[in-house]
Amino acid sequence: MPAENDPVHVSAALSELIQRRGFARTLGQTQLRTLWAEVAGPAVAKQTRVVGINRGALQVEVASSALLSELASFQRRNLLKALSDRQPELKIKDLKFRLNSGIGK
Repeated sequence: MPAENDPVHVSAALSELIQRRGFARTLGQTQLRTLWAEVAGPAVAKQTRVVGINRGALQVEVASSALLSELASFQRRNLLKALSDRQPELKIKDLKFRLNSGIGK
């Protein structure tokens, strides 16, 4: 373990800066939102918001209970396949939807 005054490799310093400032998380969220918009389509994307990935499940907030029901019951399988086809490295295994009536207002 290097002492406090020892030089630090520039890659380690940049990595720490990116982590501390949250740049990677912001970029990741932007990429997730873009991916979701491509897969779900503009009409659905306008009424939903990607929250993040938790334990392999993409968390999505939905503006209405009717849309939530449709996504969870009828479109889940196709959405998962499309997500996996476009970004297999994300290893998304499930979709979790929750109601947030404040979206799209």
